[in-house]
Amino acid sequence: MSRRLAAAPAPSVRVRAPGKVNLSLRVGPLDDDGYHPVVSVFQAVALYEEVTATQVAPGAGVSLTVSGPQADRVPTDATNLAWRAAELLARHVGVDPDVALHVTKGVPVAGGMAGGSADAAAALVACDALWDLGVPRAELAALAAELGADVPFCLLGHTAVGTGRGDLLTPAMTRGEFHWAFATFDEGLSTPKVYGAFDDLTAGTAQAAALVDDTPLMQALRAGDAVALGAALHNDLQEPALSLRPALRRTLDVALEAGALGALVSGSGPTVAALARSRQHALAIAATWTAEGVADAVWTTTAPAHGARVVS
Repeated sequence: MSRRLAAAPAPSVRVRAPGKVNLSLRVGPLDDDGYHPVVSVFQAVALYEEVTATQVAPGAGVSLTVSGPQADRVPTDATNLAWRAAELLARHVGVDPDVALHVTKGVPVAGGMAGGSADAAAALVACDALWDLGVPRAELAALAAELGADVPFCLLGHTAVGTGRGDLLTPAMTRGEFHWAFATFDEGLSTPKVYGAFDDLTAGTAQAAALVDDTPLMQALRAGDAVALGAALHNDLQEPALSLRPALRRTLDVALEAGALGALVSGSGPTVAALARSRQHALAIAATWTAEGVADAVWTTTAPAHGARVVS
């Protein structure tokens, strides 16, 4: 009696990339090119997106599926950043963009925590490995910058200072581990509207963004001093975000009332980040947010976290 052998599974590569929190975001006045120059201190957090890239038949093109929390809110067509990353890498090296991508969500959607950017960074690394391209990391970083200002940081991870549009990165020295709680919301905030509110509130008085203002924050990171870091957290977009979503002020206040070392709107929002003394304290802040009804979902995690890397 003959026995039919099962077909071997198609080769695949799984890559994990982190979300981020902005420890500081300083925004300069609108440039002639329509962008605001920024100086941002990013920290990668241990909430991860995973992208699995699987080999498909030649000519099949790109396909994409999504699972995990809020997966129904993520596009699965060519507008998705992971899809765009696969196509960009393929064009760059001159191969056909044939790959099946699967995204497993672990970063809140539309919360200013760079979940989509993490997908793009992970897709670049996954497709590079799947297609056996060996593209240098610096070259992948340049491609990442074409996809979005946060994508290069999701590739790098850890803690870094971003300048320009946030995509020109310098790694920052840190010591120890920091504990975070995040309050997220089902309804996002439009980044262009937040920047528009920034322009309205500053009325042309915004100063050039400069890292010199963040000397205490950088010292706190080097010392691993969570108390000093909490006191140094800063976001020029916080007041613009609060002007569009006043209820976020109560979310900030509840975190501080629960003993957070510092709390701020992360990036353009609407996510609120609270720095805690310990893992248990982060859980307590999150529980207080839930009890007070000032968040649609809560998350706790640690930082800094590694950048995009192959996990299987």
